[in-house]
Amino acid sequence: MPSMTTCSASIEDVLDEVAEQLRRARRALFITGAGISVDSGLPTYRGLGGLYDSDETEEGMRIEEALSGQLFAVRPDITWKYLIQIEKTCRGAKPNDAHLAIARLEGCLERVTVFTQNVDGLHGQAGSSEVIEIHGNLQELACTACRHEEAAGTLGERAMPPRCPSCGAVLRPKVVLFGEALPEKELERFIDAFQAGFDIVFTIGTSNVFPYITQPVVLAACSGIPTVEINPARTRLSDSVDYYLPLGAADAMSKLLGRLGLPPAAGKA
Repeated sequence: MPSMTTCSASIEDVLDEVAEQLRRARRALFITGAGISVDSGLPTYRGLGGLYDSDETEEGMRIEEALSGQLFAVRPDITWKYLIQIEKTCRGAKPNDAHLAIARLEGCLERVTVFTQNVDGLHGQAGSSEVIEIHGNLQELACTACRHEEAAGTLGERAMPPRCPSCGAVLRPKVVLFGEALPEKELERFIDAFQAGFDIVFTIGTSNVFPYITQPVVLAACSGIPTVEINPARTRLSDSVDYYLPLGAADAMSKLLGRLGLPPAAGKA
């Protein structure tokens, strides 16, 4: 089916159609990126208003280099400098209506799976029970030398780079840095969930530049599974999905809940 926006359908028409697809669905997959957390006060990492719009860091390197596993191995102080910037933007953030709406849908559908690029932990805070954090969670720390793990707490109040209380080695957040492999356990969880099947697939607030994000959507579309993109800006997937909604995540998800006859999102049903 061609994207409804390419057929000159109004946003209201697209919302009606997506709500009807959700009403028929039993199992839904939500693939989310930084854009879903914008209404929680968090910036995207690139683009208009992004956290890293400048070409270089103060050290004269690209942010992808500063936040890479390779640099962390030799200069953890530099990597931690920018990890702290990310942590500060996440500090005190609360789930918005988009996170809450996805969690609320668990009370209506047989299964709701969230596959997120975000490290802010907001889907879990919202009440979603099946969350696959493919890039990890910034609020969890692990020692680089021993098996010690701990909650991050308020990182800005700690000496940098933080040290393990057991052996003194550098701690790192349990996130995927640039150049590192994705966690096998989380990938296996996602593959298992995808193979079990979904009746509708959403991509929300992601630029859709990574193959592990785009491939599931393309596979779903090729299999006749309804696909939906929610993003104010068009991406490389916008012409491939069945339904494209040029809206913010919280706005779109709130309107979909209303069409399903559900009250405004306020946590898990």
